[in-house]
Amino acid sequence: MASFYGTTLPNPLMLGTAQYPSPAILERAFRESGAGVATVSLRREGAGRAGQAFWQMVQDLGVLTLPNTAGCHTVKEAVTTAHMAREVFDTTWIKLELIGHTDSLQPDVFGLVEAARILSEDGFQVFPYTTEDLIIGERLLDAGCEVLMPWGAPIGSGRGLNNEYALRVMRAEFPDVPLVVDAGIGLPSHAAHAMELGFDAVLLNTAVARAGDPVAMARAMMGAIEAGKLAHDADPIEARDMAEASTPVIGKAFLT
Repeated sequence: MASFYGTTLPNPLMLGTAQYPSPAILERAFRESGAGVATVSLRREGAGRAGQAFWQMVQDLGVLTLPNTAGCHTVKEAVTTAHMAREVFDTTWIKLELIGHTDSLQPDVFGLVEAARILSEDGFQVFPYTTEDLIIGERLLDAGCEVLMPWGAPIGSGRGLNNEYALRVMRAEFPDVPLVVDAGIGLPSHAAHAMELGFDAVLLNTAVARAGDPVAMARAMMGAIEAGKLAHDADPIEARDMAEASTPVIGKAFLT
């Protein structure tokens, strides 16, 4: 398993905490998924009794917490939210989201690099939600990030891996950098494919939270991610254009 800022995850699934039908279903889904990380929005945690109860439930799950800056559209807003999250959740981890396009929720990669640099200098361990662009990846690493989180597809779209080629290239370009496919996963097969490509973890939320049966889907995602990782580690065969017989010709009987 890859190390994320010196921490090895117990499971390569990172699961969000928003949009579940109820807190009880959220808790059951987490336990069935075996997720090692819970992503939490400062807005979701909120204030007052409801917020305190939610935060206590997350703590009781016994998983690592990754606060995010969801909904931020400017560098100042993202940096301010990150500082607030550090105080509330008592962690230097931050999933940095800085949205640049309202409809696709594509990250503003220019602001992302700037915010990542500021936060890294302030002692944060930044998990940037980014595109699969190699140059932006380089800039984020130069800014102090030790993890990259390229999207599979737009947040909540369930489209899977829109640009498999670019994700493959990113994995090859940064062989020693922990990489997480973040956003767009809709099916267990999408999650398995991300792990088959050699990614170190998958982050998802909507696919589980909005499923007809979130608990069953959480269990399915766990199995798919485990299968994908095992398949990658097993060094699968390359795809071929032509057939290749699996039965050897040597020793075959020939009639004359």
